[in-house]
Amino acid sequence: MKFYNNILDTIGNTPLVKLNNVVSDIKATVLAKVETTNPGNSVKDRMALQMIEDAEKDGRLKPGGTIIEGTSGNTGMGLALVAIIKGYKLICVLSDKQSKEKMDILRAVGAKVHVCPTDVDPEDPRSYYSVSRRLADETPNSWYVNQYDNPSNTKAHYLTTGPEIWEQTEGRITHFIVGVGTGGTISGVGKYLKEKNSNIKIWGIDTYGSVFKKYHETGIFDENEIYPYITEGIGEDILPKNVDFDLIDKFEKVTDKDAAIWQRKIAKEEGIFVGNSAGSAIKGLIQLKDELLDTDVVVVLFHDHGSRYIAKMFNDDWMRENGFME
Repeated sequence: MKFYNNILDTIGNTPLVKLNNVVSDIKATVLAKVETTNPGNSVKDRMALQMIEDAEKDGRLKPGGTIIEGTSGNTGMGLALVAIIKGYKLICVLSDKQSKEKMDILRAVGAKVHVCPTDVDPEDPRSYYSVSRRLADETPNSWYVNQYDNPSNTKAHYLTTGPEIWEQTEGRITHFIVGVGTGGTISGVGKYLKEKNSNIKIWGIDTYGSVFKKYHETGIFDENEIYPYITEGIGEDILPKNVDFDLIDKFEKVTDKDAAIWQRKIAKEEGIFVGNSAGSAIKGLIQLKDELLDTDVVVVLFHDHGSRYIAKMFNDDWMRENGFME
């Protein structure tokens, strides 16, 4: 009989799928690493499992404990699956810009959900960073995950995602492109791929309202770059320790409108139902197409599933209200 011992054994080994229609203007071969086949429907399952297992090993997370994390939703889902199988409680802290679907899904898998305002400074006691830390201080036998600075986040992608991409492309990959939020995916995959071939280009996709691109290019953390934005899962108003700027060759910014439009295009033109950051990644790649050759092999990582965005980017009324559709 062929079966998995539990749902966690199905994490990883996600497919690489050639894109055709949405990248028809690009000379290179473009392949999507489709992370929606993970059980929690996102790339975050990988690092959720790694972070919990590492915390168990060194005693930060004890039996029957409570896991606490600030999340845009997908990390919370990954943590929830691991918590269910391993017998932990979970508290997730989200900002109010995240989709209702994400909040409902987390409650459906047993997490307690706290919602915080988006438009406040990270140091504000109401921010989801501050609330997460406060809950960890107040909750007995708890562990604050802190995916932004937790090295196990990057480690997960160095051990799994990077090797998978290298093997699936038979080492022919020339460019890796991914939206950057906590930095774990781009840094873990980037480190692995650069060790295999230092000529591989690592491109990060950023959004307007985030500090990454300017900081990477100038070394200046410019607070004037920070303002509210709609795109989910990428960009930051802080510098997470997991973002290894030395590994990243370039950042490209994509607007909220373009991210939403191209997210919908991927669904309608490729039949791949993915999330908001996938739209950003494809539009960013198109903006950089003149830097690619027809011999290049580009891997774009698709973070999460389109079902997280039914009431937002996949809703025509929402798109019109935000000025993204006529």
